[in-house]
Amino acid sequence: MRRILFPLIIGLTGFAILIALGTWQLQRLSWKQDVLMQIETRISADPVPLPAAPDPGRDRYLPVTVSGSIAGEELHVLVSIKRVGPGFRIIVPLITNDGRRILLDRGFVRAEAKDVARQTGAVTVTGNLHWPSETDGFTPPPDPAANTWFARDVAAMAAELDTEPLLVVARTPTGSGVTPLPVDTAGIPNDHLQYAITWFSLALIWAAMTAYFLWRTRARAEG
Repeated sequence: MRRILFPLIIGLTGFAILIALGTWQLQRLSWKQDVLMQIETRISADPVPLPAAPDPGRDRYLPVTVSGSIAGEELHVLVSIKRVGPGFRIIVPLITNDGRRILLDRGFVRAEAKDVARQTGAVTVTGNLHWPSETDGFTPPPDPAANTWFARDVAAMAAELDTEPLLVVARTPTGSGVTPLPVDTAGIPNDHLQYAITWFSLALIWAAMTAYFLWRTRARAEG
């Protein structure tokens, strides 16, 4: 009995830890699903006028309707769309009717349409305020010569186009040839179910290995 007591304790402890980790991931899954539902509800809410002093924490995803004029400058952000292929997000200055100058993400164009002239001038656009977190230590710097950016960096783009550090992502068309890419929750990771399955699978493997080890130990003792 002494020979199997210690490995039995180790086996049960490891199994309990792995089950607890899997259960914790299921709890995290439920929490993340609630968060995503809240975000989706906020994204699709009725639009409001552009706030005077938007806050990145309070006003992220806020639906707004803005009227103004699209200026001619553009920044092109490299992006790839499933079943479509590579292309660019078109980021432009929007001069609002009350004189503010903000960033507008008009949407997607295919790579071959990158430098095609696009409609500018008066527009009313409905979209969502967004401060995307797309840059990290591996993100290449923008290529000014090619006018190619590799992520939406609101502060850097605002400095480049001399606007407020404020981005509206259009969910309604702002002219022909540009397909809106509205804000959604697709880019928010929710891998907790996969993590839970992994921990529970490891728990089963651990239990099987513990049972086999105990059986071998007992068999040797009786032999």
